[in-house]
Amino acid sequence: MIRSFVINKYLALEFFKVVINISFSFFCLAFILNLFEEINFFKDYDIGINIPIFLSLLFVPSLFYNMFPFVILFSGIWFFLKIKKTDEIIAMKVSGLSNFSVIVVPSVVSIILGIFFVTTVNPITSVLVKKYEGIKGVYEKDQEYLAAVTVNGIWIKEKDLTKNNIIRSSNLKNDKLLDVTIYEFDKNNDFVRRIEADSADIKTLNWKLNKVSIIDNEGAVLSENIENLSYISMYDIKKIRSLYSNLDTISFWSLQTEIELLEKRGYSPREVEAKFQRSLAFPFFLLSMLLLSGVFTLGMNFKDNNLTYIFIAIITTVIIFYFNDFSAALGKTEKLPVEVSVWMPIVIIFIFGSVGLIHANQK
Repeated sequence: MIRSFVINKYLALEFFKVVINISFSFFCLAFILNLFEEINFFKDYDIGINIPIFLSLLFVPSLFYNMFPFVILFSGIWFFLKIKKTDEIIAMKVSGLSNFSVIVVPSVVSIILGIFFVTTVNPITSVLVKKYEGIKGVYEKDQEYLAAVTVNGIWIKEKDLTKNNIIRSSNLKNDKLLDVTIYEFDKNNDFVRRIEADSADIKTLNWKLNKVSIIDNEGAVLSENIENLSYISMYDIKKIRSLYSNLDTISFWSLQTEIELLEKRGYSPREVEAKFQRSLAFPFFLLSMLLLSGVFTLGMNFKDNNLTYIFIAIITTVIIFYFNDFSAALGKTEKLPVEVSVWMPIVIIFIFGSVGLIHANQK
């Protein structure tokens, strides 16, 4: 028992050290690449280097969170190669441990890290991404319109050379906004008038307002009970339904609330549900990647050629990335249920890793 505890503690600490080293390398690489993107974005602004650096520091943690499964893959390969080259694995086998026993401790560490990242790191990165978008949005050249779904309804802001409009709707039903109010402002942001409508057909950018009333800036009714009125908008139903394009701004703890809010407002919560399922699956995704790294190292022998292992890891990363992307696309197009599109790649990787390790354990 004491021997097992000491060995398990040693394996856990060594694997954790490897994860820290690989994580630092990935983080630095992501920071440098993103910094170049930020510098390129701000090339037309006279702002110096401080804002690009600060924005990179805000954005890279979220990017690192999404890359962490591949951090585990590389960490597992490095860790298992290390104990193979130092003959530590032979000593452990002599003491009665199998390949399966050696991989159990890193597997447990991976699951714990996955739970920690989902419950603690993800809420932090979501706040940082919101801050990032808020700062960068000030410098965006294309900020004529924006929209948001809140507990008070659907809010849309539109801006052009002659006016600034704010639109509020209670909810979305099929291709229509219900209980629509349009607040019109002039180019100096002075309130001009208010348009109220029972509904707005938004299939195209040319909205069709039904049962319309027009009220001036002093509250006097200019017209009412207008059956139909056209309104040219910068939004149609497709843009309205894509409000949650950046799910990284939503914390794991807020996902269920967001799903309920979208359903209440008439939106499809499919993408947010997929994000929720990915969060639940994240620890198992890390476990699957760890098992996969064990197959490549404990189950194969390339005469200690590190370049071969690196090549395999890179190719595997690319394949898994596109496999996940393809499965997610099937989920978005409703050709697969959300749960299946998220869990299917992980289950396949897990099965492949488990079968591979069973084969390796028999050697």
